[in-house]
Amino acid sequence: MSPLRSYVSGDWHTPSDAGTPVHDAATGEEIAQVSTTGIDMAAVLDYGRRVGGPALRELTFHQRAALLKALASDLREHRDELYALSAKTGATLGDSKFDVDGGIGVLFAYASKGRRELPNDTVFAEGAVEPLSKGGTFVGQHILSPLRGVAVQINAFNFPVWGPLEKFAPAFLAGMPSLVKPASQTAYLTHRLVELIVESGILPEGSLQLVCGSAGDLLDHVTTQDVVSFTGSASTASQLRSHLSIVRNAVRFNAEADSLNLSILGPDATKGTPEFDLYVKQLVTEMTVKAGQKCTAIRRAFVPAELMDDVAAAASERLAKVTVGNPANDGVRMGALASLEQREEVRRSLKALMDVGAVVYGDPEQVDVVDADAERGAFLSPVLLRVDDPERAEPHQVEAFGPVATLLPYTSTEQVVELAAKGEGSLVGSVVTGDAAFAREVALGAAPWHGRLLVLDTDDAKESTGHGSPLPGLVHGGPGRAGGGEEMGGIRGVLHHMQRTAVQASSTVLTEVTGQWVPGAPRRVCASGAGGGPEGTHPFRKSLAELRVGDAVVAGPRRVTEEDIAHFAEFTGDTFYAHTDEEAAAANPLFGGIVAHGYLVVSFAAGLFVSPEPGPVLANYGLENLRFLTPVKAGEELTVTLTAKQITPRENADYGEVRWDTDVTNADGESVAKYDVLTLVSKEQK
Repeated sequence: MSPLRSYVSGDWHTPSDAGTPVHDAATGEEIAQVSTTGIDMAAVLDYGRRVGGPALRELTFHQRAALLKALASDLREHRDELYALSAKTGATLGDSKFDVDGGIGVLFAYASKGRRELPNDTVFAEGAVEPLSKGGTFVGQHILSPLRGVAVQINAFNFPVWGPLEKFAPAFLAGMPSLVKPASQTAYLTHRLVELIVESGILPEGSLQLVCGSAGDLLDHVTTQDVVSFTGSASTASQLRSHLSIVRNAVRFNAEADSLNLSILGPDATKGTPEFDLYVKQLVTEMTVKAGQKCTAIRRAFVPAELMDDVAAAASERLAKVTVGNPANDGVRMGALASLEQREEVRRSLKALMDVGAVVYGDPEQVDVVDADAERGAFLSPVLLRVDDPERAEPHQVEAFGPVATLLPYTSTEQVVELAAKGEGSLVGSVVTGDAAFAREVALGAAPWHGRLLVLDTDDAKESTGHGSPLPGLVHGGPGRAGGGEEMGGIRGVLHHMQRTAVQASSTVLTEVTGQWVPGAPRRVCASGAGGGPEGTHPFRKSLAELRVGDAVVAGPRRVTEEDIAHFAEFTGDTFYAHTDEEAAAANPLFGGIVAHGYLVVSFAAGLFVSPEPGPVLANYGLENLRFLTPVKAGEELTVTLTAKQITPRENADYGEVRWDTDVTNADGESVAKYDVLTLVSKEQK
């Protein structure tokens, strides 16, 4: 049998030796071999930095996002093939969909977030501009740019599709090439995934490489510009984190490790309540999906002491309906563990737990299986344990990474919060209750020890994605034992692969660096308002191809009259006393008399700067950051300055978005309102 090939330095590499055998989890049949013999790891990293990095950095965030979307669409057409191969990992069809569809969903999610939350540019300006001097000539802002290294991604065996894709997507969107090193037990599925990606021809060369087998001396060659992300055991994470090259070069290291995740049943959720049933159903689901081989699975099930028997009986009844066996069989609900070695590891952990508790359901040594050989395949019965002394250390320290959970009693909110902390850091916890006050107390008490918390009740149950489902928009990681890192997390995951730099400069230079107009930078002004005038064309008459950051219009003045204020109040129904009651308004130190509505000011400003004829501006789709700064009284005159602040072409449309800095001032030059106007503008003149 030929070893799996690695995809490195732009080509497929076949090792010269036989390598380590990999077996079908359900049948025990040898199906692949893995080896990295003959791979020059230093050269692989160099290729990523030299070829993949520059190719990605030439693209904007939106262009990278479009490629992620195209890749997700292509992979979706190959799901059935990936499902079939996934069965060899011991996964049922439901498990396989969780892995495959989840990974593809991450690509779609990051493609969407990239287009919506990042600029169509190669640099990301973060946060507001910071004034650094009294005169305003010296300002600062944080910018983020892609690191010039490789994102080295070392994955676990349990999610051979989702695992690599959840790391790859944010790195790619950031502009950083990836080197994927899958766990050997299930590397054949990741191998086929990468084959499909390479065959698609969608990604720039060098942006993705694959190493099947031992990492060898890979980490010896990482530099300060590289990023290392690891998913696996806490002990291995500790070893990798302390690697000399990682320590010496201050390499960014992200670990998502095993954790003793918990689920807490609220005291209100007694037998017969919807929350009781939700808790039991979720517990059994988390024990049996992927045969419990999930870093997010429930290991500690905390239950009010008086409900222990009820939960044990209800969970046992549901577990008895779980059929174990050949994952390709439609009647099977739980497949095999990833390998025979993994089954023995779970059994060893179970012995430590059984020494301090009792088995409520299951038998660690034998199981009835459907359409399979119980000894050749890595099958294990779901095992539910009960430990009546929740202060014992073992349930909070020993993780059996399989279909195993332990029931633990608690007697007060304070106690269960303290028990939650004994896990020393978890990826996820859940609270199942109809009591919002209890949920708040537990959530705030347990939050420092958890990366994610799910509160489940009858209101969100139908739409909840469940305890064990990480989402691309939220962090996936946890403190302490869980690794101390964060995967995904929306744009946070992208920025992890970028360098944050504070740029201190003049407004003119900062505008040039960021591509966004900064107050104090030069404007190209049309001073006549609607229609254009002697100083140039009104910016609303310019297409996206013609418009430039800094193009502006100054329009006004317009006098605000008592009749305007009274009419606006009557017309809109906004008769707040500050606009209609002279005595009451005068008594308010903020106003000192009747003032114009803020929205009247905004409306007058729009009337001043608008260019009304049909043209490149297609629509105004909103305002952001609106602040009313100075009250406007009858008789005052308003002037508005509108400046093109940011221009964002849409990749797959004939228009783009323009953000306009808007400053409405009175006759004394004081700002009475500031905000951003958002418009859609045609790329070319019609």
